[in-house]
This record gives sequence, C-alpha cells and structure tokens, in this order.
Amino acid sequence: MLRYFQNKKRRYKILICIVLVAGYYLLLPDELFDAPYSTTIESREGQLLGAAIASDGQWRFAEMDSVPEKFEEAIIHFEDEGFYYHPGVNPFALLRATWQNLRSGKVVSGGSTLTMQLVRLSRRDKPRTLWQKIIEIVMATRVELSYSKEEILNMYASHAPFGGNVVGLNSATWRYFNRGPEDISWGEAALLAVLPNSPGLIHPGRNRDELRAKRNRLLDKLLAESIIDSLTNQLAKSESIPDEPLPLPQLAPHLLTRAIQDGKEQQNIVSTIDISLQRRVARIVENHHRTLRGNEVYNAAAIVAHVQSGEVLAYVGNVQQAGREHDNYVDIITAPRSTGSILKPFLYAAMLDEGQILPSSLVPDVPVFISGFAPKNFSRTYDGAVPANRALSRSLNVPAVQMLRQYRYEKFHSLLNELGMTTLTKSPDHYGLSLILGGAEGTLWDISGMYAGLARTLNHYNTHTDNYRYSDNSFSPLHYVRQVVDDTEERSDTGILSAAAVYHTMEALLEVYRPTEESSWEMFDSSQKIAWKTGTSFGYRDAWAVGATSEYVVGVWVGNADGEGRPGLTGIQAAAPLMFDVFDVLPKSVWFDEPLSEMVPMSICRESGYRATELCTPVDTLQIIKAGSRTESCPYHKAVHLDTDGYRVHADCEPVRNMLHTSWFVLPPVQEYYYRSKNPAYRKLPPYRKDCISDQKNIAIMEVIYPKKHSIIYIPKELDGTLGSAVFEVAHRRPETAIYWHLNNRFIGTTTRIHQLSVSPPAGNYELTLVDEEGEYITQQFEIISESDK
Repeated sequence: MLRYFQNKKRRYKILICIVLVAGYYLLLPDELFDAPYSTTIESREGQLLGAAIASDGQWRFAEMDSVPEKFEEAIIHFEDEGFYYHPGVNPFALLRATWQNLRSGKVVSGGSTLTMQLVRLSRRDKPRTLWQKIIEIVMATRVELSYSKEEILNMYASHAPFGGNVVGLNSATWRYFNRGPEDISWGEAALLAVLPNSPGLIHPGRNRDELRAKRNRLLDKLLAESIIDSLTNQLAKSESIPDEPLPLPQLAPHLLTRAIQDGKEQQNIVSTIDISLQRRVARIVENHHRTLRGNEVYNAAAIVAHVQSGEVLAYVGNVQQAGREHDNYVDIITAPRSTGSILKPFLYAAMLDEGQILPSSLVPDVPVFISGFAPKNFSRTYDGAVPANRALSRSLNVPAVQMLRQYRYEKFHSLLNELGMTTLTKSPDHYGLSLILGGAEGTLWDISGMYAGLARTLNHYNTHTDNYRYSDNSFSPLHYVRQVVDDTEERSDTGILSAAAVYHTMEALLEVYRPTEESSWEMFDSSQKIAWKTGTSFGYRDAWAVGATSEYVVGVWVGNADGEGRPGLTGIQAAAPLMFDVFDVLPKSVWFDEPLSEMVPMSICRESGYRATELCTPVDTLQIIKAGSRTESCPYHKAVHLDTDGYRVHADCEPVRNMLHTSWFVLPPVQEYYYRSKNPAYRKLPPYRKDCISDQKNIAIMEVIYPKKHSIIYIPKELDGTLGSAVFEVAHRRPETAIYWHLNNRFIGTTTRIHQLSVSPPAGNYELTLVDEEGEYITQQFEIISESDK
C-alpha cells in the first residue's frame, strides 16, 4: 500500500513537471506582436517613397531585418550593457534596481533588460506590478530560447515607442530626421536610444533641455567606452533637437495606394522605382501641368518601364498640384480610358504577320459608311489611297477602319487580349469596327506593357541565334515589385507577332511628322530613334502618347479625370511633348537589329507598295517579311493601248500595229478623285478616242436639280430661332449608284437611290461637288443669304 502511494505521488510530480514545462513552452505566443503596420514602399535603392499610417493611427513600419550599428551601440549602452551575455534576465541589474528603489522610497530604476522590455511592449497596457514583473522575467527567458539576440534587438527597435504616434526606429528616423536608420548620425542615434525610456520628452516646445541632457550623458558614456572619439562626441552634442515630426516622403502616392489595393498592405514593399528618375519624371509632369491648366486641363500621368525586365522605373499616377478639387487622387495609370488611335500599330503588325498587307501597300482613304458607322480622319480630308505605313504614322482613321474590316474585328479583339489588354470586358460585337478608333477603353499600364512587348519581341529574337528565338513572356505585364530574376525562360519558334512584322511596325512609328490640322504640321526631333504613337479620344477627352526604344517604354496620358473634353486636347499637342521630355532624361538606346532571317528580298512597286508585276515601274527591291509573298501583286498598273495622239484605243477602232502599248497607274474612280487632289503628279487615264466609244459616253451622267447654278438661296430661321435647312437634290442615270456630297471641299454625306440631302449652311458662297462611285463628278456654285442680308 505504501509503495502504491509513493508511486502515485511520483506520478503527480511528473505530471506537474510536464504541465509546468508545457506551460512554459506555451507561454510565448506564435507572434509577440499582432499590432497593425503601416504600408511602406521603397525605391529599388532602398529609399522611402511613401507610407500609409497603420489602422490604429500609429506610424509603425514593418519589422526591421537589422539594426544599424550606431543605434545598437547606443541602445545597449543606455539600456542593457549585458544584453549579449544574459539569458533574458540580469540578476545583478534587478538587485541593483531593488536596492536603489528601497533607498529612494520610490521606483527610480526597473532593472529590466531589453528582452524584458520587449516582453512588456508585446503585453500592451499591463499594469507595472510585482506580479507582472515576474511574468515578464519568465517570458523573457522563454524569448531568449526562441529568438537570437539579433532578432530580439530587431523586434525591440521595431516596436519601441518614440513619442506621439511614432513607433519603431524606422518610422522614427524618417519622422524626425527625414532619412532611413542606416543614415543617422551618432547624435541622432543617442537621441533615439534614450526616447523609448521617456518618449514624452520629444514633445515639441517642452523638455528640450532634459532630452538634450540625457542624450549628452549617453554620448559621454560612449566616449568613455571608446565607442566614439572626442571629436565625434563634440559634433554629436552640437546637433539640434528635432522639433515636431516631419511629413513622410510622398514621391509615389498613387503607386502606394495601388499596392494597398493589390493586397500588399502592412508590408514594406521594395519596388522597382528608380528614385532619381521618379523625381525627374514627376517634375516634368508638373511643369507641363502649369501650361495645360491654362486650357483647363488638370490631370496627367506618365510611366517609364525597362523593356527587357518589365520593371517600372517611374510611376506618376497624376498631377499632385491639381488638388483634390481636380481629382488628383485618381490613379490615371490604372483608370480605363478611351484608347483613341493608340491601338493602330497592333493591327498593322497583325496584318503584316498574316501577309494581308505589305508595309507600304496602298489602302483606301475615301468616305465610307458601314452599317451607319461613318469614320472620319482627324483632318476631315481624304487622300483617296495612302501607303499603309504612312496611314499608321499619320494616324488616319478611315484607312484603319478599312484595314480592320479586312482583318476582322473579332480576331483583333482576341489578339488584344493575348497581348495583355485586360479591359476588353465585352464581346467583339459590342465594339465592332470602332475598336480601332477608341471604341474600347484601355489603361496606360496595359498599353505601355503592350508597346514594351513589341520591343521585347525584337530584343529576344536578336539575342538568340537558334531556332527558338521567341520568348513566351514577351508580352508579359509590367511589374512594380522587385523580383528575383529567373534566368530560365520558355522559348518557342514562333511568337504572338513575328519579329519581322514588329520591325516593320517600329520602322513605321519612327515617322516624326504628324499632321495636327490641314494647314500645318508638328515636328518633334530627338537625338535617338523612338518608335512612338499618339491617340486622341472622341470629344478631346483623352490624349495619349506611347514611345518605345530597345531599352525603355514611356507612356503618357493627359486630360481631365472627370472626362471633360477640352479644345486642342490631342495626343500630338498635349501628350507627345511630355513624352519626349521624359525620353530626354533617359539614357540613349541603340535601334533594333533588322531580323533578316525572317525577311526576303522582294520586288515592290514603288507607286502602289504591292508586289511588283511586269507592268510596274519603277520597282524597288526591299527586305520584306516572308509572309508578304502571300499578298496579291500590284492591282493598279494596267496595260493601256494608245494611238499616236495619246488617246486610248482598242482593236475595234485601231489596228494593233499602230498602237502604243504602255503601263499606267490607275486607281479606282472614287479613290482617284481624292488622290489626284493630293498628288498633282498623278496622271489621269487618257479618254478613249471619240470613234472608240458610243455616243452615250458623251451624255451627262448626273445633273443637279437643286440648287441651280449660281443661284441665291435664302434659308429662314425656325420658330425656336435655330437656322433652318434646305433640301438639295440630284438626278443620276443609275439611281442605285452611291453619290458622295461635298460642300466647299468638306464631305457632308452620301446618298443612294433617293439622292436628296438636307443641309443647313450659314450665309456665304459655296461650291457643291458631287462624286459618284465611278469617279464621275460635277460641281455647282451658289450663295446662301441670312435673314440679316435681306
């Protein structure tokens, strides 16, 4: 029986020991601190770009990885000289503190180690009693078993109070000295070392002498311990005590907000931003804003990225000077905006890639009506026919619509998604042909990344010499968080767009002349080759400019965040100058190598840009994308038979032996009408000799019914005071023929079958020009008078 009780007692002891050991082990939580942190963002160099206050109203940066040597020496010599030797508790310090407190009759010393202070910080709002002190002692030993001395010091420095709502060394150095912990002086390190012990001393206007005295005593101690020399001691003592906390840097506020929205809150984000470039680009944007606001244009954004890595080097989401009344808080870089003409290069490259066009093949530029959709060029004029590359560089709308109609908007919609455009949330039919003219919305982020993808495609292709010259990541999105570089990449023998198609596109985008209006031209010059494109949305609401070199892509947007349009708000006038100013502060880049392995020498008709036939003259031999061999041969050069007087003839009216056989460049009639006005050297096809055509050819094909030639027309006002209208009418021998109407050389509409058109011109002299689809045309002059002219 005795043995039974002895064994039972032994089991109780073992159980108690197990409980105590388990309790000691579980005494420490998995994480000492569960307080919310500020979200901070740093540049690629480690400089603070901005910060957002923690949810509890404290400036508490994320925990530090290391503590600067100066602060480490200062805090240890001030708080805990035996820090690296004790197990969390210093019995001698406790005995000394107890003796001092007994002698003074009050608490004058705590005897706490840094580890014990760390525990007290983690157990916020606990009363400072003997029992709590015992708990802190026990927990401190447990902390020492779980963490290294370096980790304990890092946690203490990250959570120590430094006055007001400033918590942690990192936030304190920025709030008081406007720099990071690694850059503080000995005087600043000593000041910060004494603050956690008495954080209220930092209060502006109070306790200045007491705080200075505590700092200087610590500096003298560091001198006595030979940590610093006498000169350093004197210089440190001469440093002033900081006043109220300084504002934190706000060099990339929109990127900080974006990072939080992307789920990176309560972190220290090491970004890809180059702080020097960020400052320069922000300054350029602000400088342009001072000019733009004169036209009541208040917002602008710019992004710079490295082509090869996709790293964003500068991110200016909006103009800070605009103020909240003009929505300066809106991040334009991620805001969907009407794309204008900024997507045209991708259509051009896609059609080259499929062999549907050659770089300079003529595309129609005449009035077109497609299911009620009537695109117009910015200049409101037409070229009749224009080389595809020139249509791209001049950003002509009508040729772009004609090209998309040929390529199919469904395919283009799919291609844009594949290239990285994330904003096409509706079906292709929703956008239709307007997709190429700004009918869809895009973000500056996506579109800049897509232009970077064009340049990256060429870079990858020219870097590799084997059969797998394309990277599967050529059109990967841009990124703003520093990443570990993965040297391995998946490569293929084909890309989304071929290198040759991209090269032809980049060459077309080198064209630096852009028409701003019919009577003038804008020219930008640069010391390096830049492939660039502008865009302007309907109603002058969005102005775009994106440019790329082999090294960098720059994207710019200018406008009003609330969508208000302004006269003159165009890509060429508002966005392009800003873009070129940004390129001027970037290192110069070499141009792309020509991907000759994807090209073949090809005979090209100089006038039409198509593959040359035996009728074409002159002919150029150019390096052209291989897919171009699938395009049709020149359809515009015709064999023409002339008599000795230069009239056209045929075998029914002239012996073949008397004919002169020649080649003639002939456009379709409607294209010819417009082309001839822009190209004086164009030779109209000679007429047939009279005996070679029927008499019907001499009969007028059209006649104006109203207004009569040189008539004077009075158009009264309506009852509401608005100008009334007049209905003009034309007769045509073939009513089903389309007639294109122009008033003073301005296209005003088209008719078929019933050739009537309602017009409301103001007073003045006019010339009505009518062109049918066969190229036949007539003109009629008349005058309009107003009520005041009567």
